[in-house]
Amino acid sequence: MKKDKIFLGDYELDYYSVNTLIVGSGAASLNAAISLHLIKQEDIIVVTAQWGGGTSNNAGSDKQTYYKLSLAGDEPDSTIELAGDLYDGRCMHGDIALCEAQGSVAGFMNLVRLGVPFPQNRYGAWVGYKTDNDPGARASSAGPYTSKKMFEALASEVKKRKIKILDKLQVISLLTSAEKEASKVIGALAINLKEKDPKKAFVLFNSVNVILGTGGPGGIYENSVYPLSQSGSSGMAYEAGATGQNLTESQFGIASVKFRWNLSGSYQQVIPRYFSTDKNGNDEKEFLNEFFPDITTLTKSIFLKGYQWPFDPRKIADYGSSFIDLLVYRETIYKNRKVYLDYSKNPTGPGGKKFLTESLDKEVLNYLKNSVALSDTPYKRLEAMNKPAIDIYLHHKIDISSEPLEIAVCAQHNNGGLKGNIWWESDLKHLFPVGEANGSHGVYRPGGSSLNSGQVGSYRAALFISRHYAQNPPDKEIFLSKVKKQAKKKLDLASVFLTSREKSSEVELLKEIRHRMSAFGGIIRNKAKIKIAVNEAKAELNLLQRKLSATDVKELSDAFLLMDLCLTHYLYLEAIKIYIEAGGRSRGSFLVTDNQGYHPEGIPETDWNFTICRYDREIENNILEIRYKDNSIEKELVKVRPVPDQELWFEKVWKKNLEDNLTDS
Repeated sequence: MKKDKIFLGDYELDYYSVNTLIVGSGAASLNAAISLHLIKQEDIIVVTAQWGGGTSNNAGSDKQTYYKLSLAGDEPDSTIELAGDLYDGRCMHGDIALCEAQGSVAGFMNLVRLGVPFPQNRYGAWVGYKTDNDPGARASSAGPYTSKKMFEALASEVKKRKIKILDKLQVISLLTSAEKEASKVIGALAINLKEKDPKKAFVLFNSVNVILGTGGPGGIYENSVYPLSQSGSSGMAYEAGATGQNLTESQFGIASVKFRWNLSGSYQQVIPRYFSTDKNGNDEKEFLNEFFPDITTLTKSIFLKGYQWPFDPRKIADYGSSFIDLLVYRETIYKNRKVYLDYSKNPTGPGGKKFLTESLDKEVLNYLKNSVALSDTPYKRLEAMNKPAIDIYLHHKIDISSEPLEIAVCAQHNNGGLKGNIWWESDLKHLFPVGEANGSHGVYRPGGSSLNSGQVGSYRAALFISRHYAQNPPDKEIFLSKVKKQAKKKLDLASVFLTSREKSSEVELLKEIRHRMSAFGGIIRNKAKIKIAVNEAKAELNLLQRKLSATDVKELSDAFLLMDLCLTHYLYLEAIKIYIEAGGRSRGSFLVTDNQGYHPEGIPETDWNFTICRYDREIENNILEIRYKDNSIEKELVKVRPVPDQELWFEKVWKKNLEDNLTDS
């Protein structure tokens, strides 16, 4: 690594020259840094806007899941079976599913080695359980804070290895070079949030590779369970020419909003009381009773919400668990009421029917019995079943024994994202999106598979870099000759922001973006409305630069981030529009309203009909790729690659390793 200073116009920039720039400080980014260091590629820098500010260190659930190959019991499993199940989730390439399956044990055991306390029995079996969209018991957990414990273990190892970390740097632009018609990333431009003088706040990176681990696009949603510090910044990759895929496929579920937390698993299995009020806290009512026939059906649906936490249009009919999400959404969005979960009281049923143990469905009753949790309130049941789930809220000064939790149907994870190959390299060469920034997942994914994907993908990116892209970056003058025009364009824009007299509220602009995304790109999507939303988003994007201003470094960073989020939400809405207009139907974690499909039981609104996707249409059966070029959208439908046959003859594979051509295409 080399450090210097350079001058562009009236800006003085810190300059770094390094082989690999790692952007973000989540579990995937940190594993990439450690993996590179282990294989002797030590010319690396980790750059982050906020150390530990991402989803890894700030998110969880009742017992947050890590999904991997089964490593216990007598149920047979194999990497091929695991790959097949990931692939069967639809619109996931089979070769990537195979890589995630093959690498799952190594990724998991590396975390164990670093000290993440996944449970094992006295004989060393890594016990598991079933999670959503999981045909086997492959899930494991280190408790509500699994990803936080992963972050802590990986962060400790990064610091132990004395890997260079630059905190409080917001990367705002990826710098590219086109050689022989193939565009590639060759560096980045960032803002140093610790610098007081805007003219000295910019940092220029000359790098052979960029590993992008900035997480999912949490900043574009109004109703979100992403931590407030997790905004995402994939927009700069799209602006640089990287392709996105499956941007239609976000995952939504019920979460608390005062303190953002997924209310899955035990939080639902103890059968809390759902109620709503008007905006002033009056007119309390248990609104679910208007739609369920009896208390047995109601309590079973709430209970199953634990197993089946993500909203899924396939689980609405016949009083399925996702019918509850739909009713919560209707109550909050359509009726403008507040909805709460109450753990201090049992729910009552239709007609005021009292909650009684003998009225519970047999599956529910047996589960609570086996968990030794047949107590007389939801709070006591949760205390018996999973006390750490209570302690999380106490840590945030919320006592759920007496205080109801305000909830909403929130964006939780993006199954789509930036396109990558089996080495997690983007089609924009030398850019490696890892973690949730990478759109490796398809329509349905087993809960916790994202944590596995982040560990496997970041290791594979590091391995490929060490074998193919390990060279030193070019000399400073050569680098500057390629990027000066790009960098100066951003600096000129910064000057416009700093001298602008425009006083548009960036807070209000961000609210518009988030409201538009949640209202039209959430769980309910409509052909006519999405067209209007896309036009509004495009107009916002085209006018945004003129509306922004800044008086200091923080406001300057916020302005560039707002532009990033605006572009991102435009692309996501455009992808949804393309999908619906081409005949795409309800799937994953959203429903597309139509005039002829199934109408949810008892809902009076006439425009809530929907039809379940059958994957018999081109738009449904292929992966939608989308890219931003010259202020316009390019789209392509790509056939899903099947799980490939592999060469498993030992001597042939051994020879490839001996000849060091394992990563050759």
